[in-house]
Amino acid sequence: MKLVAALVVSFAGLAAGPDKSAPQTGSAPASALPVIETFSRSARECAKCHAAESKTQPSTPMAHAAETTAECNVLKKHALMKTRLGRYDYRIERKGDQSLYSVSDGTETVTYPIRYAFGLGEAGQTYILEKGGEYYESFVSYYQAIDGLDITIGDQPLKPSSLVDAAGRHIGSHEIAMCFGCHTSNAVSGGRVVEKTLLPGITCEHCHGPTENHLLGLQKGDAELAEMKKLAGMSAEQSAQFCGECHRTWEYVAEHGPHSVGNVRFQPYRLTNSKCFDVDDVRISCTSCHNPHENVDRVAAHYDTKCGACHSGATETGGNAKAKICKVGTKDCATCHMPKTDLPGAHHQFTDHDIRIVAKNQPYPE
Repeated sequence: MKLVAALVVSFAGLAAGPDKSAPQTGSAPASALPVIETFSRSARECAKCHAAESKTQPSTPMAHAAETTAECNVLKKHALMKTRLGRYDYRIERKGDQSLYSVSDGTETVTYPIRYAFGLGEAGQTYILEKGGEYYESFVSYYQAIDGLDITIGDQPLKPSSLVDAAGRHIGSHEIAMCFGCHTSNAVSGGRVVEKTLLPGITCEHCHGPTENHLLGLQKGDAELAEMKKLAGMSAEQSAQFCGECHRTWEYVAEHGPHSVGNVRFQPYRLTNSKCFDVDDVRISCTSCHNPHENVDRVAAHYDTKCGACHSGATETGGNAKAKICKVGTKDCATCHMPKTDLPGAHHQFTDHDIRIVAKNQPYPE
């Protein structure tokens, strides 16, 4: 699971909350992203009835959770990236539709083709290398804030002792299946990655399930056969569990960690820790604030009505009688109650989804 932990940094934008000043250096903002060419046939079928969702989803960070080297916007815009870490020189060079990842100790050099880019690059982007039929996680990742390379999150404690170690960490079949299971669609069968059916990024079927029965049910007028998974209306607990399959559930982080500022990346875990979290209340679910078919709204005021759904004092319109009214401010609630948090080595501030009253100089609540 380490690779999954390392890569969640790459798409803070998925559920990172409002951010008024998200940097845009080095890669296209989400609104300018191209529609991925590998949009699945089933997704095209979905578009016939779900036009609004199908118009916006393909250009979201979720749709670009993984990209092929040929389609990767960051790699296409950077013909050459290089850095030196310790005694090793790192180099990512564009060659046509491919990018080559090289590491040198001054005497010898090893080179790996980059197979996939994981993460959009709004915060960071990590690369999946392949050589001899084996997968490796790149030791260095791209970070937008510095428009360059630095150590992949989670790899800082590693001390490479050879060129192979310096290039990246070997990923076993079980772990790589879990990683591709979150970053791509139709990629895992029988616990193994099947590249023949792999679609980079998150498509409709990834969240809503296979469309075959749905389409058949619509054709036959069979509502039960046509039914698919719906995220809207999920309770807070159901939503946290579902989204947590990739963004980490409370149970997973509680058992496996990290029990440090590193878990600020795992929004379902942080949200579940919130004092206002109620397992049965849809108003505190992931999708009550974030529409997965659209880009995350970076304007803090957008979320005020979400907070006011409980903290309004108007119990006759559904407000929570136990939810106190803020005595300090009436707008931009998230800027105070969901503080931006620096994650060392990430070159990025994450929105902490542990919603709370934050005291000055208060230590990070793990």
